[in-house]
Amino acid sequence: MTDDDQSLLELFREEAAVQTRVLSDGLLALEHRPADAAALEACMRAAHSLKGAARIIGLQDGVDIAHVMEECFVGAQRGELQLTPAHIDVLLRGVDLLMRVGDAKPDAPVTRTDIDGFVRRMLSPESAPRETAVGDGASIEPDVDVYAQLQAQLQAEALAQRQEAPASDTTDQPGAPTQQDTHASARTPDRMLRVRAANLDRVLSLSGEVLVESRWLKPFATSMLRIKRTQRETSRALDALYDTLAEHLDDAALSALADVRTTLNSMQHTLGARLDELDHYDRSSANLAQLLYDEALQCRMRPFGDATHAYPRVVRDLARSLGKRVKFEIVGTSTQVDRDILDMLDAPLGHLLRNALDHGIETPDARIARGKPAEAHVTLEARHSAGKLLISVSDDGAGIDLDNVRASVIRRKLADEDTAARLSEPELLDFLLLPGFSMREQVTDVSGRGVGLDAVHEMVKAVRGTVRIFNEPGRGSRFVMQLPLTLSVVRSLLVDVGGEAYAFPLAHVRRTLELARADIDMLEGQQHFAFDGKPVGLVTAHQLLGAQAGVTRESVSVVVIGDERVTYGIAVDRFLGERMLVVQPLDPRLGKIRDIAAAALMENGDAVLIVDVDDLLRSVDKLVRGGQLDRIGRAHDVAARQRKHVLVVEDSLTVRELERKLLEKRGYAVTVAVDGMDGWNALRSGTFDLVVTDIDMPRMDGIELVTLIKRDPLFKPVPVMIVSYKDRDEDRRRGLEAGADYYLAKGSFHDEALLDAVRDLIGEASA
Repeated sequence: MTDDDQSLLELFREEAAVQTRVLSDGLLALEHRPADAAALEACMRAAHSLKGAARIIGLQDGVDIAHVMEECFVGAQRGELQLTPAHIDVLLRGVDLLMRVGDAKPDAPVTRTDIDGFVRRMLSPESAPRETAVGDGASIEPDVDVYAQLQAQLQAEALAQRQEAPASDTTDQPGAPTQQDTHASARTPDRMLRVRAANLDRVLSLSGEVLVESRWLKPFATSMLRIKRTQRETSRALDALYDTLAEHLDDAALSALADVRTTLNSMQHTLGARLDELDHYDRSSANLAQLLYDEALQCRMRPFGDATHAYPRVVRDLARSLGKRVKFEIVGTSTQVDRDILDMLDAPLGHLLRNALDHGIETPDARIARGKPAEAHVTLEARHSAGKLLISVSDDGAGIDLDNVRASVIRRKLADEDTAARLSEPELLDFLLLPGFSMREQVTDVSGRGVGLDAVHEMVKAVRGTVRIFNEPGRGSRFVMQLPLTLSVVRSLLVDVGGEAYAFPLAHVRRTLELARADIDMLEGQQHFAFDGKPVGLVTAHQLLGAQAGVTRESVSVVVIGDERVTYGIAVDRFLGERMLVVQPLDPRLGKIRDIAAAALMENGDAVLIVDVDDLLRSVDKLVRGGQLDRIGRAHDVAARQRKHVLVVEDSLTVRELERKLLEKRGYAVTVAVDGMDGWNALRSGTFDLVVTDIDMPRMDGIELVTLIKRDPLFKPVPVMIVSYKDRDEDRRRGLEAGADYYLAKGSFHDEALLDAVRDLIGEASA
């Protein structure tokens, strides 16, 4: 076996360790909940990834096993197969086989007999021998040999871990390292040590705190200098007093006064010397703290090339299997990448490369017919730009056929023909990132499930990045992942909102500007300003973050966030400058805090909250749809406070928008919620004069919502109207018994019926 083969097997074993854990956990969940959609999806993805990885490195046994398992999960997702405990037994056996396939030196190599037996058991699981769970997988008929093999494997793993432990780590071994260990360490200064990620995170966090603490010395030294100046002025005043009283005091008094002058001068010299020492310590401490922080941060960084060793072989083998000729190039191997991000890139990059080879690159004959070289060109590039890590996979293939994408969108009923015809190129390309979307009609070992690009999108979203697709029909395509440089440190724009500091990650800030109030216009009831020739909505950070309004100034400080599809301006009190912040995760007991991603400490030790920009955009969208936006400088407008406020709870977009427009046209302020749970949360965070709700909704239906409202002393006085298609007497009785004040059937629904009912319950829109 060559070094390249060994490297690929090692990569497969690492991926198999992760994916088989996912499979094991998912299968155990499915044993109790066979229809669990999330568990089925996770298992299908894991099997699909393992199949692709095994195929790339030539492990046909792994391909066969994973493919059978994937087909089983897909059948269960489609409702064609009902998973039983017998199925779970056999699938767990498949997990064991996948681990054995990737083992470089297996005690019991996988044979075709094992695989054929596994396939037969999958076809007829009820007739298969009963299996007993062992470890993460399963074994047939527990016997002495199986348990002996398992025990031997565990002992071997434990021995390997002891051998890999750093020589200087004496936590579990009493005594100091031997002279031989010391010499070995000295001979290998570049040796690799295994350190837990949690320990490394704590070191980085502590080094950041040390850096903050070290900078506390500078203001302390400055305050001591003020004391020194005061002491010097006191000494001068004492000298003047001595000269004034010299002719009027006796020798004893003058002697005592002279002693005071001498003591004060001595104290002044001592203080000066100590301040010089403090200044030297301040400089050296700050320098060492910065070096410590930089080194701790560097421990989290690895060159991009560390994750790309296997890709040339991967591209070569896959291209040959597809009958294509490809020149593969990697650019930016020395680009530094956060190790957490680097570890997450393996599967997405594999999917993007397979996508380029299978979908983008043409066969040599087709390329020649189009006037292209027979050999295609695929490039994988990593670089830093504008505070972001950009990783792209580009090819000079046929590009993406937009007509085929549009046809696939219509065929999969994701949009009707009229809507699809109006979609722009970026909007069409975004469909490629949806779960289950594929341009392939037939499923193959390489593609067709619609999993690849979806997996890329999910990974990028997990680290709060973005994916962009650039297409040149006939000339190729390029997929670009925009990622943060590191997950531990974020370059941020600090702003003041209601006297509190908040940080916007610069990767999500398009621009900052000082906007004159005269440049703020009203458009369809919402404040806008001109940005790059287009009107952009303006929202106050005070309303989003629940802060007190600041002092009104002539201009408004605005942070522009979003992308080409959705852009908003966030009005803040003032800009505080840019900072590099060490990310401090929030206590998990707090749960997810709306619009906030994490926290950090500033140089003076003050805490700052880091804004979750994606969450903030969702909050802005919700306020826009609900018509609840405050106006700049008019947040306390009396007329706005006097408008009656209606909460519309409806899962149907059509009905929800119809009701909202009718009520707003009549002058009511309207907030919308997409289901009962969303409505209950909205009710608890606002003040409403009326609730209008449907009955049949996900998560929490209308009857449950009405019951909660009428049981709560705070909300019980709020009238509730039910608007539902259910118009039977028993349905009306259920709604009214739950506490509804009015029941309107959608079957007899018309504009005036709704408005008349609202007016009867709460009166006109304005008091």
